[in-house]
Amino acid sequence: MVRHVRSMGLQGLKGYEVSIECYLSGGLPAFDIVGLPDAAVKESRERVRAAIKNSDFKFPVSRITVNLAPADKKKVGTLYDLPVFLGILAAADNIGTLPDDAAFLGELSLSGELRPVTGALPMAVEAKRAGVRQLFLPAGNADEAAFVEGLTVYPVEHIRQLLTHLGGGPKITPANMPSMPEPTGIGMDFAEVKGQEQVKRALEVAAAGGHNILLVGPPGAGKSMLAKRLPSILPRMNRSEVLQTTEIHSVAGLTGKHQPVVADRPFRAPHHTVSAPAMTGGTSTPKPGEISLSHNGLLFLDEFPEFGKQVLETLRQPLEDGQVTISRVAGTVTFPSQFMLVCAMNPCKCGWYGHPAGRCKCSEQSVTNYHSRLSGPLLDRLDLVLEVQALEYDELRTYVPAESSAVIRERVDRARAVQTERYKEAGLNCNARMGPSELKTHCRLEDDADQIMRGAFDRLGLTARSHDRILRVARTIADLDGAEQIHAAHLAEAVQYRTYDFRSG
Repeated sequence: MVRHVRSMGLQGLKGYEVSIECYLSGGLPAFDIVGLPDAAVKESRERVRAAIKNSDFKFPVSRITVNLAPADKKKVGTLYDLPVFLGILAAADNIGTLPDDAAFLGELSLSGELRPVTGALPMAVEAKRAGVRQLFLPAGNADEAAFVEGLTVYPVEHIRQLLTHLGGGPKITPANMPSMPEPTGIGMDFAEVKGQEQVKRALEVAAAGGHNILLVGPPGAGKSMLAKRLPSILPRMNRSEVLQTTEIHSVAGLTGKHQPVVADRPFRAPHHTVSAPAMTGGTSTPKPGEISLSHNGLLFLDEFPEFGKQVLETLRQPLEDGQVTISRVAGTVTFPSQFMLVCAMNPCKCGWYGHPAGRCKCSEQSVTNYHSRLSGPLLDRLDLVLEVQALEYDELRTYVPAESSAVIRERVDRARAVQTERYKEAGLNCNARMGPSELKTHCRLEDDADQIMRGAFDRLGLTARSHDRILRVARTIADLDGAEQIHAAHLAEAVQYRTYDFRSG
């Protein structure tokens, strides 16, 4: 007789139901797994065999055929150990009928202990959609999966515990749905930054509207220090954003019992030697790369021009569309990638071009070549470009406390609240995500502001894209100012953030 066990699979960020079909027949003993299993799934035969024997059951001396349906989807990972184990025991009549509304997943050790798997949260979300009411999975994944409402999650530590539960003995205590965790913070504060008031203002604008920003300045001016403190003034994530972010990190294997849910906005800072597949998502089975791991957070690229040209060009489409599509042999998947891009670079190769001390020895051609590593289309997708000046001695020695991140965040939160209310019908949460219809409705210019924009468009050689990005930044500045309309002062400040000359440094 064929026995069926419900389980789940994962393709990209989406889960799907997998039916484990187990059939014991006569003939020479064999153990075959079909249904496009990968190497890890095939190796489950030995883990299941040992776990059955170490659980005081006899391994069936039969021809065992296990089918993973649907058979046309690639099955990846070790999560099928548990359902295959149960299917074989059920087919051999060693255990009773399994509940129709229950699904099982988890990796088995040789002794029968359950080990955590990746992607538990998106699979739990899909399990609920598929009508599953009970989900049995490793205890290390229970807190993560318990965030799905309407699903009873049972944390299993050992297979004997599960068999006792299914056999009518003492029941496993379901995992409680945890409350939304408080962000832990990163322990960095703008109060520690001396001077650089103009740059702090620009970072506040970027945080309030979700805008991309580039900081250009000599070594030691504080570019990295400022960028690393930007998360401290970003608004906290809501429940939807927390679950989206956690799903991505779960698939990447970055969650666990120590951190079942990602409560802080991600801050990713890959080294400039990162490859294009690592940035977008790679391996034969696509997994999230740095672009997607930064979803709802920040992607910080220090030494911006030192990144490979191919790596930088991979940013263009995700910055525009808010998602990245990866095609591999195993299939095509799409990952979300709505992040703030924060970049830092020196004005030249040695870093001192334009410094009053005259320390730079780079030729004009060398400076031009250094800047030419950044393509025009990529720079066009940056909303703010700030020149970070080196601190003077008096600024460095001052002990006057600077404005704290908590104070700045209050202003940012007020501006974001205005934007959330404004775009609630469109499903947007910040000005940086405005489309053409929102720009037309919410970024109307008064006559004096329109004259400023016309002059900037002609003088700076703006494109249609940069024109729209200036309007989005101006809308954010107006929101910080509590203004309904974009005034000339708001637009003038937004234009000022795009006047850095890459031709001369």
